[in-house]
Amino acid sequence: MFPTDPKTDKASDVQSLREALVEALERPGHHISPIWFYDQRGSELFEEITKLPSYYLARTEIKILDDNLEEISKVIGADRLVIELGSGSSRKTLRLLEALEQPAGYVPVDISADYLLQAAASLSKKLPSLPVMALVADFTTMFSLPLSLPPHRSRLGFFPGSTVGNLEVAEVLSLLTHCHKVFGDEAAFLIGVDLDKSPEVLISAYDDPEGVTAEFNRNLLKRINRELGLEIDPRAFAHQARYFTDPARIEMHLVAIIDQKFEISGRTYTLAAGESFHTETSHKYTIESFSQLAEKADWEVTQYWCDTKKRFAVLLLEAAACR
Repeated sequence: MFPTDPKTDKASDVQSLREALVEALERPGHHISPIWFYDQRGSELFEEITKLPSYYLARTEIKILDDNLEEISKVIGADRLVIELGSGSSRKTLRLLEALEQPAGYVPVDISADYLLQAAASLSKKLPSLPVMALVADFTTMFSLPLSLPPHRSRLGFFPGSTVGNLEVAEVLSLLTHCHKVFGDEAAFLIGVDLDKSPEVLISAYDDPEGVTAEFNRNLLKRINRELGLEIDPRAFAHQARYFTDPARIEMHLVAIIDQKFEISGRTYTLAAGESFHTETSHKYTIESFSQLAEKADWEVTQYWCDTKKRFAVLLLEAAACR
């Protein structure tokens, strides 16, 4: 494994979080990146969300993979280095790695260092002969792979969980372009994409009756308090999930119930009652719209697999030079 220095990471993360919060307070819409959800507790809460009855995304994607892994494995072929973006618990990855023919190695990439290293160690125990190199990085930036990699024929990107929907369209294009460069001209890319559907189904998935997603959303405020030394009351914010069209998306917000005042680095910021932190966007695609986007980054959707209700799709992209 090749994690970066956790002490350096934590100091850098605190400064980056402070800058992200100030930027959110200073610009219209008060948007803050969802990458800040994923401290240790946030990662644990997200795993709970994936098991909720209303959150169809995780179990639907798992069923698609389970039903089609034999075919997916044949198409992907042997001796691939698997690089997973936003790996989390690597639960779905274990299924994929067990199905692939002689995978050359596994590089999980995640911003949550502690959670990443725990998951990588757990997977190593289950697949002891597979080289595992955990990479602590923000995959939405221009990340680089570890310098020392096991020999491999080609690379397979793996981006499950519809996390690609959390990125704006321009960010997806940038990510796909960068991944083409990092993975190489003989690469493939397996991506989970949530498909557009009724607002009722979508809102229920992001505002569950059990309240886990609300806790996940408010955990961002707890992290801000802990790492930046603030005293924001998470109970003074309501969790909301909102559906929009053109482009189709769900937005998550933390809405101030009462007027709020924050002092950060000697400056005072306010948030009026009814204003919100926009904490996450989850874009919803059609097969056609995502294919068109991928083509702009020189990827082609060569195959895809859906559930029977057409709620979710797993897309296989191939780099342009493969064709």
